[in-house]
Amino acid sequence: MIIYKSTVKGFLGDVDSNRIGEIMVDTYYKRTLGRVSDAEVNSWRNSLSAMERIVGRSDLPTDAGIAIEYNIPATAKRVDFIVSGYSPNQKPSIAIIELKQWESAEITAKDAIVKTRFGKSVVETTHPSYQAWSYAELLKSFNVEVYEKNIEINPCAYLHNYNSQNGVLNDVFYSSHTSLAPLFLRDDADALRNFLSAKILLGDSGQTIDRIEKSDVKPSKQLSESIAMMLKGNPEFTMIDEQKIVFEEALYLSEQVKKAGKSVLIVEGGPGTGKSVVAINLLVALLNKNLNVRYVSRNAAPRAVFESKLSGTLKKTKISSLFSGSSSFYNSKQDEYDVLLIDEAHRLNQFSGLYGNLGENQVKELIHASRSSVFFLDEDQRVTLKDVGTGEEIERWAKNANANITKLKLESQFRCNGSDGYLAWLDQILQIRETANYNLEGIDYDFKIFDSPSELRSAIQEKNKISNKARLVAGYCWEWKSKKDPKDFDITFPEDNFSMKWNLSEDGSLWILKPESIDQIGCIHTCQGLELDYVGVIIGPDITVDESGMLLTDASKRAKQDNTIKGYKTLLKNHPVDGAKMIDMVIKNTYRTLMTRGMKGCYVYATDRALREYLKRKV
Repeated sequence: MIIYKSTVKGFLGDVDSNRIGEIMVDTYYKRTLGRVSDAEVNSWRNSLSAMERIVGRSDLPTDAGIAIEYNIPATAKRVDFIVSGYSPNQKPSIAIIELKQWESAEITAKDAIVKTRFGKSVVETTHPSYQAWSYAELLKSFNVEVYEKNIEINPCAYLHNYNSQNGVLNDVFYSSHTSLAPLFLRDDADALRNFLSAKILLGDSGQTIDRIEKSDVKPSKQLSESIAMMLKGNPEFTMIDEQKIVFEEALYLSEQVKKAGKSVLIVEGGPGTGKSVVAINLLVALLNKNLNVRYVSRNAAPRAVFESKLSGTLKKTKISSLFSGSSSFYNSKQDEYDVLLIDEAHRLNQFSGLYGNLGENQVKELIHASRSSVFFLDEDQRVTLKDVGTGEEIERWAKNANANITKLKLESQFRCNGSDGYLAWLDQILQIRETANYNLEGIDYDFKIFDSPSELRSAIQEKNKISNKARLVAGYCWEWKSKKDPKDFDITFPEDNFSMKWNLSEDGSLWILKPESIDQIGCIHTCQGLELDYVGVIIGPDITVDESGMLLTDASKRAKQDNTIKGYKTLLKNHPVDGAKMIDMVIKNTYRTLMTRGMKGCYVYATDRALREYLKRKV
């Protein structure tokens, strides 16, 4: 999707007549059904006025193509400004320009990362040159017109408010990135004009932009071969038992869609049954068949961890483009993808976008966007009031799309020491459902209750020394104070000399992998869909037990920052009975999910003394 498309002559006329902002806002609204913030409109006006001065005083041909805000398919990434035409060697060529209004920046010790001010805060973000280069790499790896027809891509970044005397962004530390995508600052207007004119010698009336916009999106052969090599010999992704059955069925369905039509495969499986193992193997196998496939998950943490584990010699930006959030498909074309692999499908929401105001239903949109879709789900891991991913919901939208529906189950347990009995016991003691497992007798799983959080922490730290695969997690019952003040602590028990912070705010999606994260506490968002050897769980005051042994859940004990139960007061007011059941389900499912992250053991501390005694009796 492109918000604005014209030629150099048309662009200059629209800016000169002060119509450019109005045209873009109107097009944006029509194409996305979303509103544009005043801040973004002002950003467009400022940056496009700067580009008008560049383009209008350059030697670019008047019929060179211009595109603004090109949305790279299946990502939330947008290329700010594109100029198209023919290069001096007569090849179709585009220049992509990343525009920034920054006035200052700070160097960091991290590759391609800088600090700059957004609003009232100074945050870490990628260097503009790296950003522009990564967008070029996405096009080279996935846009068929680009990699098959050899369209030249020339990335650069332009910071029209940034004084070159500040020097930080041009520091030698970032030279490997500025050499791939030149950086132009406020005083470099002539240099940018020369760069564009050297790349675009003849105009094309925007034809190259049209080709890129309308192109099929498929991985290049180089990309699929590279990622397949990374997976070979990786024991974490070896399939066994019914995992192979699901894998082969998904491959079969992907091959049958041209004959039999759209297909939906629903794969149910509890914690540790290998849903993600199958999904990652399918991603590679389908890439090798040169199919347009994506791994999709609502949670960012599984995507980040799997990207990290698959990273090798291949550039991270190419791997990242194979992984997508679930909110990227509300404006996808029908059957734009050959296959979508939706992991953690129970976490799908109805609406998309930062403010939940885009699209109609994520399940519907994913089915619409792909010829074949595979949904991996465990309904007992729905942990927010917005989670709509149920088998029933998926079937409903599949039938509406006239898709062929197949349902399979993964039942073999490879987490919790392979003990289905432990999972059944959890359901019993959390009072999720009645089972025959009233205690842990005869179940080979290391489960312990601790009377102090400090003892729990010490035990987990000791287990972590073995292989860096033990972590502390907790229910979201404490405010994230350290996010504003890094010196502050979030979860404190003064009487036990216990003070810790929530998971790493920088790149929190990789919290479960980083060695230093043993000193932080994770939450449901950074560990769901992932596994450890040992997990230490702090059960907060949102779940207690009364004298009769009945578990009581209380959403008011959750932190105000916790969006998983956002709107619960209104829900209770409008639907007191069903609302209470839903809130109870979310809180219990949260702890069930946290307490099933450990392959070898789970250690627990409950803030409610009565609950600790209840758990001891049940063990």
